[in-house]
Amino acid sequence: MEILFLVSRSESAPALRALLWACARRRVACGCFLTGPAAALAGNPQIETDLRACIGAAVCGYSWERFGRGSCLVPLGSQTDSSAMAAQARHIVSL
Repeated sequence: MEILFLVSRSESAPALRALLWACARRRVACGCFLTGPAAALAGNPQIETDLRACIGAAVCGYSWERFGRGSCLVPLGSQTDSSAMAAQARHIVSL
């Protein structure tokens, strides 16, 4: 994976979407892990659609319990999954 996006702020949604679109256009392999308040983004159908371009995407299960509402559209994971994704990434972008 070239880039891993670690997203902890729900206000980062517009920037995340733009970066995911750019990666898709340039065919850059990317992944995304949502944690903290950004876990709420896992219930957003637009974000879920954008994350389909990722080779891996997950939301922290604990954070989803705290901040999520409705159906979680992104696979639940853990901080262990975040670490595993980080180990595979050449670059990490924190939002």
